[in-house]
Amino acid sequence: MTRRGAELLREELHRLKTVDRPANSAAIGEARAHGDLSENAEYHAARERAGFIEGRISELEAKLANAQVIDPKLVDAEGRCVFGATVDVADASGESSTWQIVGEDEADIKAGRISVSSPIARALIGKESGERVEVQTPGGLKRYEIVDVRYE
Repeated sequence: MTRRGAELLREELHRLKTVDRPANSAAIGEARAHGDLSENAEYHAARERAGFIEGRISELEAKLANAQVIDPKLVDAEGRCVFGATVDVADASGESSTWQIVGEDEADIKAGRISVSSPIARALIGKESGERVEVQTPGGLKRYEIVDVRYE
């Protein structure tokens, strides 16, 4: 994953541990104070939320422990599309797009970050500026020309 992606996961982990977990513990305590737990929907909902929070904390800790953080600025790819690269492309109609190839956890198509495992990223990986790629998408075959590759 990129440095930015790792930082986002660390921020989420910190929020879960310092904000969400304590708030949910307080909600469990409050619901417990209402009496009979067997018919207390608030208590059961808070316990379910606690399970979700603890599961997400474990998931994030494992991802961060096993992650290989890559700084795109330090990649020596000589103009080739690689993980972390920002790629400018133009389609057949001349419409241009800019995408950064990132890890699955960082992907956000609206922000221009596509997963390395997406069909578009797989087609771009290894290619250089000026090359053309064809991508089979759910909307049909798309053709792009790589305009520029940079490492930001």
